[in-house]
Amino acid sequence: MRNPAHIMITGASSGIGEALALDYAGPGIRLSLTGRDAGRLASVADACRVKGAVVTADVLNVADRAAMADWLAARDGEAPIDLAIANAGISAGSGGAVESAEQSREIFAVNLDGVLNSIHPLIPAMLARRQGQIALMASLASFRGLPGAASYCGSKAAVRVYGEALRLDLTPQGVGVTVICPGFVVSRITAKNRFPMPFLMQAAPAARLIRQRLTRNPARIAFPWPTYAVSWLLGVLPPGLVDHVLMRAPRKG
Repeated sequence: MRNPAHIMITGASSGIGEALALDYAGPGIRLSLTGRDAGRLASVADACRVKGAVVTADVLNVADRAAMADWLAARDGEAPIDLAIANAGISAGSGGAVESAEQSREIFAVNLDGVLNSIHPLIPAMLARRQGQIALMASLASFRGLPGAASYCGSKAAVRVYGEALRLDLTPQGVGVTVICPGFVVSRITAKNRFPMPFLMQAAPAARLIRQRLTRNPARIAFPWPTYAVSWLLGVLPPGLVDHVLMRAPRKG
């Protein structure tokens, strides 16, 4: 969508979500933002208002299905949401061991259920209007499972494939769907990584790239291209061959 007037962004209190909110903010723009840290979210909202945007910012857990449905209905009722960016996500290391069941379920609850909770309350209204755009935040980690990040990779893979299929269902009815697959971007998630992160990007240029490409309603936004190429290749090579390489790779701590 070229000129969305009302943009909804989850996970807007830091990282890419914060950078997207600031990039979209301006006169004539309405932003509906969620995050889990009240202080950081308030700071982002204030910065967006200084740039001229009308902002509603509320502390919400995207894994809370009922709360998200009520909040989205209220925001769409105030003004139709043109662009919904389901960005909220979490990750965690395994400390060199196998992830616990509790950690795995929490990551899937936020990264996968949270995405569903962020878009499904809006889809009927967008279909009725025959316009709107949905952007789902996946990751280049969605192309191949990586050591120490089973739940993160698995949840992002589900988001990517789900979004690709959803696009086929919604596009003929006027609603765009784009899957976003970033590489390493400076954020609270990557701050925990204890290994070299090739082609690490700052959040602001990553947000600008995402915003520019979303105007064309592409099926996929994946960057930076060298990391994308490697990630794609790891996903198509024989698993046994890739296993030998990745078993020697550094793990998320």
